[in-house]
Amino acid sequence: MKYKKIGDILILDKNYSNENYERLSKKHNVKTIMKISHIQGTKREPVYEILYGNETETINKENGCLFKLDLAKVMWSKGNNNERLRIAKLVEDGETVIDMFAGIGYFSIPIGVHANAKEVISIEINPNSYHFLCENIKLNKLDNITPILGDCKDETPNFKADRIIMGYVKTTHHYLRVAINSLNEGGILHYHETVPEKLVNTRPISRIVAEANGRDVELIKINKIKKYSPGVWHVVVDAKIN
Repeated sequence: MKYKKIGDILILDKNYSNENYERLSKKHNVKTIMKISHIQGTKREPVYEILYGNETETINKENGCLFKLDLAKVMWSKGNNNERLRIAKLVEDGETVIDMFAGIGYFSIPIGVHANAKEVISIEINPNSYHFLCENIKLNKLDNITPILGDCKDETPNFKADRIIMGYVKTTHHYLRVAINSLNEGGILHYHETVPEKLVNTRPISRIVAEANGRDVELIKINKIKKYSPGVWHVVVDAKIN
């Protein structure tokens, strides 16, 4: 059986069935058991089924950070936990960071907890995710994160940053020009993409170069996060824009 535990809620694999859910809840010490078939739309909203219990709000602890969320309203990707901590450890003292597609603070909160950034500007389009982003800033007692409710394409150009995180994997390349234009000289871009395995080392970086508007692009690293689907990887490209 495949499952993941998020706070005190158990998410079962969508193909799993025929279980005594009350017994399963006691075994894993959870209040609710759910299935999430997929995440839909630019607002990354879950399509779900409740199998046991009725409460879908929980607090999940990861990498020393607290995340309050409602799994009926917002997404949680457990497989990205190493990447969230990796980015936080890369942020240098005094940096200004823009977190595009911030969600509930997947990247912003670890940066606030583990780094010493001057400011993290966290932009999120989904009102539900934005609500929990604000809740998580309070929950972790952070004072250097500025949450913004809005579209990244509209809001990002209002700021300049030393580092920009693009933690969204569908059509992310359509936002590259906006992100690069907001990067300071020598700034770092963390660009997420889902890409066929044979194109991992070429397509993501070529897309960055194509949108750099003549600025020099220096590839730092291509980081494979996880298999997204058969033959397709979720990758993150770290690139320096001069």
